[in-house]
Amino acid sequence: MAPIKTCVLGVGLGGLTFHIPFVLALPHLFKLHAVMERNPAGPGGKLQARFGEEAAKGVIIHRTIDDVLADPEVELVVISTPSETHYELAKKCLQAGKHVLVDKPVTAHFSQAQELGALAKAKNVVLYPFQNRRWDSDFLALRKLLDLPADHPKSLGTLYEFESRFDRFRTELKGTWKDLPLEANGLTYDLAAHTIDQVLVLFGRPAKITAMIENIRGLGSKEVDDCFTIFLHYPPRKAASGVQPQSFTAILRGHILSVRSPQVRYVVRGTHGTFLKYGVDVQEDQLKVIPSPAAIAQTADYGVEPEDIWGTVESLDADGKVVKSTWPSTERGSYISLFENVAAVIRDGAEQIVKWEQSAEVIELIELAYQSAREERTLVVPPRS
Repeated sequence: MAPIKTCVLGVGLGGLTFHIPFVLALPHLFKLHAVMERNPAGPGGKLQARFGEEAAKGVIIHRTIDDVLADPEVELVVISTPSETHYELAKKCLQAGKHVLVDKPVTAHFSQAQELGALAKAKNVVLYPFQNRRWDSDFLALRKLLDLPADHPKSLGTLYEFESRFDRFRTELKGTWKDLPLEANGLTYDLAAHTIDQVLVLFGRPAKITAMIENIRGLGSKEVDDCFTIFLHYPPRKAASGVQPQSFTAILRGHILSVRSPQVRYVVRGTHGTFLKYGVDVQEDQLKVIPSPAAIAQTADYGVEPEDIWGTVESLDADGKVVKSTWPSTERGSYISLFENVAAVIRDGAEQIVKWEQSAEVIELIELAYQSAREERTLVVPPRS
């Protein structure tokens, strides 16, 4: 199979951290044919500045999207540009017959995501949403925990509450495009795009939604939120035995003024136990400092979560006493798996692990969350069309 000739749009944090390293780390699947950088400071641009002359050797620097679309060698376009540009860039690439991998949030509006999905089908090209956090080490560990049979000693029993958080402490603006009042900006689009996706994978579509979204620091534009709490309301989960909970709620939080380290990541409560997890997947921090993309495969601890932030399970023993134990994140984080699937879909017609319709649904729920926050009321989530 010939490597897929790839162009990455954007060589900022997203492109140089989450996309280019994996394209270069999989030379049997991808060839980094080009990047789009409007004003490169020197030969090789930011790519060379980050990964060296050898990594940039032979890579074309396109200045505009028109140059990218006019390049017949480009098969796959990876969109890692400011969020407000995702829809227009993806649309142009699809119209030109290119496969597209688009970073989150995939669009600002659900209608735009639906339009792009229909266009990809009409053009018979692959449109893949970048939901890398399905391969976080702690999320993989959590899925294994929730898959335990009801009679397992560490089973949480019948779930009635699931909490997922991405908190941080930051008292100043970042000074980037993310601070600007542009479409698809704000912490909800940025981080709830991940947490909503994970909840949909685990539990499916909710029945109702309630949200509180604000700019709690009062910095910059009040239209750019930095704090969210989203309640996704589900019908109660059927108990196999014992207590029958009368509701199930997924709570998603992102707070910018959370003073603690490590931050809370997951709290999952059931009739037989509670799962508590601190800290986040290590891959992002590792990718920011790796000396070369080859380190993804060559570094023994890449994607390996430190034992001191493994989750804990508190469960009931046979005598009804609470027993505390570790739930290890034994499976390493693997963002590279997403890229391997992208290649398999393009070259072999494999099934997409992350389906476009799923990420479109994420945008639908984000829009409903903003509406709920504006109107200060709980909204019914319409049935999936």
